[in-house]
Amino acid sequence: MRWPIYQAGLILQTSGVIAYPTETVWGLGCDPFDGAALTRIMSIKQRDAHKGLILVGANIEQFAFLLEGLAPELIEKIRTPSNRPTTWLVPHNGKVHPLVHGQFSTVAIRISSHPIVKTLCEQIGGPIVSTSANESGKPTLKNALQIQKFLGPKLDFILSGPLGSHQQASRIIDLHSGRIIRG
Repeated sequence: MRWPIYQAGLILQTSGVIAYPTETVWGLGCDPFDGAALTRIMSIKQRDAHKGLILVGANIEQFAFLLEGLAPELIEKIRTPSNRPTTWLVPHNGKVHPLVHGQFSTVAIRISSHPIVKTLCEQIGGPIVSTSANESGKPTLKNALQIQKFLGPKLDFILSGPLGSHQQASRIIDLHSGRIIRG
């Protein structure tokens, strides 16, 4: 499995867009600092630019650039494992591309427990975009064959592998208020 992950990482580092399995659904990913790749993701999904995107990383250290200045107890909330994938809304402070944060003053981040996602993020040394593999408003695609059929020509690589065992999308919680945005 190392070679396909290595290949996917190289593609991400050269403005590529990939599909990959996560804890819950198939995702589309790219380098969150590459404007051309982000524009492609938005085009593939037919997603409004104001909605923003989720970032996934292998560990909390990959989000250190976003967590500077936060109270230790808030950082501990992110660090503490949960029985369900949890995405946290944290202030972006202008440190991410506008297509990543959309119209919001926060950015959505998640430490992934999926072994493929973790290995991919470790390989490239940072977080990647994670948005569901579907066009906005349409059902999420369920496997690599569906991805190939419906999105294949628009992608640079499909990183095959099993989905995680979670049936629901990650919950989204505002770190400062504790308000559950998606539960």
